Amino acid sequence: MSGSAAGSARKRIGVMTGGGDAPGLNAVIRAVVKAAVNAGAEVVGLEDSFDGLIYPEKSRILGLKDVTGILRLGGTILGTVNRGNPFLEPIVTPGGTFNYGDRVLEMFAKMKLDALVCIGGDGTLAISYEFYKKGIPLVGVPKTIDNDIVGTTSCFGFDTAVSFATDAIDRLHTTAEAHRRIMVVEVMGRHAGWIALHAGVAGGADVILIPEIPYDLEKVAATLAEREKLGARFSIVVVAEGAHPKDGSVSILEAAHGGYAERLGGAGIVCATRLGQLTGKETRYVVLGHLQRGGAPTAFDRTLATRFGGKAVQLLLNGQYGKMVANHPPDIVPIPLGEVVGKTKTVPLDYDLLLTARALGVSFGD
Repeated sequence: MSGSAAGSARKRIGVMTGGGDAPGLNAVIRAVVKAAVNAGAEVVGLEDSFDGLIYPEKSRILGLKDVTGILRLGGTILGTVNRGNPFLEPIVTPGGTFNYGDRVLEMFAKMKLDALVCIGGDGTLAISYEFYKKGIPLVGVPKTIDNDIVGTTSCFGFDTAVSFATDAIDRLHTTAEAHRRIMVVEVMGRHAGWIALHAGVAGGADVILIPEIPYDLEKVAATLAEREKLGARFSIVVVAEGAHPKDGSVSILEAAHGGYAERLGGAGIVCATRLGQLTGKETRYVVLGHLQRGGAPTAFDRTLATRFGGKAVQLLLNGQYGKMVANHPPDIVPIPLGEVVGKTKTVPLDYDLLLTARALGVSFGD
């Protein structure tokens, strides 16, 4: 399809970012704007996820000048929200109280939008799919540092998060060795242990605890004691925030409420406290938390995000709606949103990196 034909078919494309932030969001926005504008279309930036369609003041035209220099920046120039299920309660605005779904559909029409690019994780993609079923033409772009969205080999932000966590583990090696301590590093990963596994292996961790494998800290302590016998005076333990003991549950900071998922936290201190008791060794813990989400995206994430954004615009211009762009190396391909929502991609127990880690003597506490 030529640029002029594409432009006449899709004159106004809305773009938004939803859920937790991830390095590479701005790279997607940049690619969407540049690809659309160069095809003759106009791009409307919708601020704070679907709020940009709820409140008229939260939208603005994005031109080439607006995305100059943002490729390398973390965060998102459009802002984002992560408020749980927005369909559960009515929306209160200065103009009145509205049903959430009805308001979005109404504003989409009033703003004369032809289609949306919805960038987000499982929650945002699920909301997007509901609006697609209600008649809004859209394409989803997967975003999660946890790498737990099905259908795509990887998501932008994951490589950056793993690189940061690996650097942190490298730094902790020095203080652990100097003080002959056990260092416990808590990383993100609610339901999937991709970050913990990849960063743990890359950082040379001795123990990696992930949600997919319930752990026994007595077995972990035995592993660390064996290392001590062999002359290793320190150990590194990496634990995903969603990891849990065989006879227990995940560590929760705040229970689920009003459509919001529970907030996890405390896995690191739980493991550190108990391992200190079991081994008698000085034990410390570090929670990397939101540091993994921040900073400039790696070259890999910038490239992947750019490919996602460009492909999303291509799909819209070709009338392929209700899809999510996915990384199927070496290609970026469209897959139906209906095959994605409501599912989680966890680490398979026969995953080659996990098996390699076991072969190298890494303990998973099972």
